[in-house]
Amino acid sequence: MTATIEREPVVLEEEHRKEAAAAAERMGAFAEEHRRTPTLTITLDDESPVPVPVEALALLADVLREMARGHAVTVVPYGAELTTQQVADILNVSRPYVVKLIETGRLEARKVGPRRRVRFEQLMAYKRADDERRRQVVRNLTREAEGLGYER
Repeated sequence: MTATIEREPVVLEEEHRKEAAAAAERMGAFAEEHRRTPTLTITLDDESPVPVPVEALALLADVLREMARGHAVTVVPYGAELTTQQVADILNVSRPYVVKLIETGRLEARKVGPRRRVRFEQLMAYKRADDERRRQVVRNLTREAEGLGYER
């Protein structure tokens, strides 16, 4: 069975972003300080202890950091298969554009009945390659502009 995204992305309201930033700072520092400890114990308001792997605490700090910046956040398990709409949302493009990427072979997918599914790892590999291609285009344009006498 392949994992799927269960929840919609979450965005914090402006008034809660400072709290998230402060929590991220404290949790991140605590996780870093205790990085060699496999499990930490967190005490809830009702005094009950909860063992938490230090890696999970560090990941939560990363999530809170992104939320503090106003970014939408969701957790996608490695191995998840995404719908073309979910892929479009992650890439910030239209669903028909994602379908075109799949049909032209630029993005790997499989068919599940009449629907297409994209493995999260495949999406991230495509995104990394596309981001690198964009950076190379910017570098080339910068070189051309400098060659024409324009300064940064």
